[in-house]
Amino acid sequence: MTGFPGFYSRIATLIFLVVGLAIAQTATAGKALSRIQDRGELVLGTSGNMPPMSQKQEDGKVVGFDVDLARLMASGMGVKLTIKTMPFNELLSALEEGDVDVVISNVTVNPQRNMKVAFVGPYMTSGKCVITREERLAKASEAENLNVPETRLAALSGSTSAEFVKVLLPKATLTLVEDFDGGVRMIKAGKVGGLLTDYPICLAMQKKYPDAGFVSVFSLLSYEPIGIAIPGDDSLYLNWTENFLLRVEGIGLLEELAVRWFGRPISEADE
Repeated sequence: MTGFPGFYSRIATLIFLVVGLAIAQTATAGKALSRIQDRGELVLGTSGNMPPMSQKQEDGKVVGFDVDLARLMASGMGVKLTIKTMPFNELLSALEEGDVDVVISNVTVNPQRNMKVAFVGPYMTSGKCVITREERLAKASEAENLNVPETRLAALSGSTSAEFVKVLLPKATLTLVEDFDGGVRMIKAGKVGGLLTDYPICLAMQKKYPDAGFVSVFSLLSYEPIGIAIPGDDSLYLNWTENFLLRVEGIGLLEELAVRWFGRPISEADE
């Protein structure tokens, strides 16, 4: 993903707007924010297997919408960004244990997760959809339309998609996968009828596999607020991140990221 006119030049604008805040707060920063400033780095936890949100390239570099958002966050703090990739279901535990400073990895905000960590956002609102060759699955307008024995779905292990199937589609057959490409391979092999995931992932998988015969009609089956996860014991870090996100959204950088990675603004995601 190159050739993004004006984006990186606008990072300088963001730094100008927020770095003063970071400097002014150094003397009074809470535990988590002080740790980040003392190290001179913001450690991002992300899965690296959720294109276009977070994906590891063949050369090992991790890129995506969420990675760019974290890079803006580090720039606003005046520190470097360090990226740690790990399985999705280990991310929030790593945040609780202090192994990472922030988790940005297409994480849906829900009450269970919010009992353990703090969330800022949402920076995006998504919904469930199905990657499939079967038009019956793709055009499902309500969850109960899929709750039948012949529905065979794959979902990412530890994701809200997996919980969605377990709770709302108990009659369906669920297969857990470690990455989305594995789910796509299962569809191609006829082992499952579809992969249940979030709307941006559906768009990315369809783009990645243009000749796979996937049905292009997607159904938003749930409300999925996507947020930034941070430790819950530092009110100043929470306040800083809230103001950071407001500024990024206010000067249009979220929409620029969306155009870069999805091909259209966030505001058009449900059209």
